[in-house]
Amino acid sequence: MKSTGGPASMGIGEIAARFGLATHVLRHWESVGLLSPPRAVAGRRRYGADHLYRIAVILRAKEAGFGLDDIRAMIAAPSPAQRTEVLRRHRADLARRIAQAQASLELIGCALTCDHDDLTSCPHFQAMVADRIGVEAPVHMPS
Repeated sequence: MKSTGGPASMGIGEIAARFGLATHVLRHWESVGLLSPPRAVAGRRRYGADHLYRIAVILRAKEAGFGLDDIRAMIAAPSPAQRTEVLRRHRADLARRIAQAQASLELIGCALTCDHDDLTSCPHFQAMVADRIGVEAPVHMPS
């Protein structure tokens, strides 16, 4: 991917700061084929507006759990079908991780409303974690 390098071009330090990244991260991404900024005077990298979008896609893909190899495969896929294959592999994993995070939020919500001295003895809390130990939560009847 080549940038036009026009007046809107930025140096590596500027673009790294914009995304809160260390410059070595951008250099690494270049070394693995995710970025290819053109070189200007004295061989300095110049990043254009198109690189902003590419970096944003890389960061979003990393947040979704993609490794750099899969990000490169997705970005450089020679056909939509090959790109779709990469994306489908990750979609199910991401959905699973979202479900786990949602369950964790529900567990925290349960804990926040519990007034038991020992949270782990709370029947409602035990019901929320019973699947992790492979048993059904006991039903406690008031005495």
